[in-house]
Order: sequence, then structure tokens, then C-alpha cells
Amino acid sequence: MSISDLRPGEEGFIDRIIGNEKLSKRLLALGCIEGTKVSVKTSAPFGDPIIIKVRGFDLAIRKKDAQNIKIKTNLQMKTA
Repeated sequence: MSISDLRPGEEGFIDRIIGNEKLSKRLLALGCIEGTKVSVKTSAPFGDPIIIKVRGFDLAIRKKDAQNIKIKTNLQMKTA
């Protein structure tokens, strides 16, 4: 599951970032590290970009970048 699968108001915890190294480094520098709580605030009318809340601030990311941020939901955390 990735951030792009969440609907506004839903949240999860970052599990890992996949994709190219440049994207991974940029997202890590913005605070998207493993175990960080993230929630979706809203998305643009056509779904791109997505506004997420991470570490107390809002971050607008492209939908294709959001698909590279894999998350775990609270339910997945309890069963693991």
C-alpha cells in the first residue's frame, strides 16, 4: 500500500521509499523516514498533486512520487 492509496483524512506510517536514489534522498530530506506518521489532507481535483501532513507540516507531492512511498496502516502494524 502506498500514500496514493489513502483517502483524505486517512493515515499510516511510512514503511519504505522505493524508486530512484534522487527521489529517495529528496523525500528523506523532507522528513519522510521509516516509521513516521503521515496523513493525506487533500488532493487536487484530478488527483495530482496530493497534500500530505508529515512531521507537523504540509507537503505537496506528485501522485507518481506518492506511489513510491510505501506505508503501513494501524491495522497492518497490529497484525505484524
